[in-house]
Amino acid sequence: MTSPLNQRIRRFYDASSGLWEQVWGEHMHHGYYEPGQTGKDRRQAQIDLIDRVIQWGQIGDPKPPRHILDLGCGIGGSSLELARRFGAEVTGITLSPVQAQRAEERAQAAGLSNRVRFWVADALDMPFADNTFDLVWALESGEHMPDKRRFLAECWRVLQPGGQMMVVTWCHREGSLSRQDERLLQQIYDVYCLPYVISLSEYEALAHQVGFERLRTADWSERVAPFWDEVIASARDWRWIPALLRSGWVTVRGALGLGLMRRAYASGLLRFGLLSGFKPAS
Repeated sequence: MTSPLNQRIRRFYDASSGLWEQVWGEHMHHGYYEPGQTGKDRRQAQIDLIDRVIQWGQIGDPKPPRHILDLGCGIGGSSLELARRFGAEVTGITLSPVQAQRAEERAQAAGLSNRVRFWVADALDMPFADNTFDLVWALESGEHMPDKRRFLAECWRVLQPGGQMMVVTWCHREGSLSRQDERLLQQIYDVYCLPYVISLSEYEALAHQVGFERLRTADWSERVAPFWDEVIASARDWRWIPALLRSGWVTVRGALGLGLMRRAYASGLLRFGLLSGFKPAS
């Protein structure tokens, strides 16, 4: 928890989460857009992403998960949605004490505090016993992990035999990267406190190495790319400028870096990957 990277991530989300909730609500991830779709409510797009991931991953078919771990839970948006959807007990973890506190408040307000709990914890060294959960859900947190193999190995460790891992994460394009690609990625890493990203095929290979079976992948980059135009438009709304400035330099820097994300998607450099796998049943 005390590594320089973890401290940077914590400070970033401690500072920015309140503003994000004011502007965007409880979901701190991309939205989903059908081809050619325009005028979609941005918050609905984020809920639709959760719906589509559940459908694609066939989560709950044939048996709904009962014990879910939400890695990188933010302020509890996905955790509460999964608890409602499946009637499950959900544990969310984040590096940000501010996020964990706000998530607890939101769970209490939703009447779900008896089934949903939040911890400040590191996904690379989780305080949970082996074979605890039947679904590990990681929606846009893998990009923050400085050791991708260890991240997937921890997912495997805490899953019950037969349990499912569902990872949705930022990736880079397949194949070699140019110096220009590397420079743009490094700018994104610096702004959003990321160590590095890898390709979706590399994620799949690592998941196979740590023991996952029945692996499936998908690239939804074109479905989520319009999200960044929406974020940029909201950042230009003068009503939020005072709150943005009050939230501090790390948040301002994140807002100034939004154009980097749009460029990376437009060039095909940044990809939005899905990875599903299962721990062997025996």
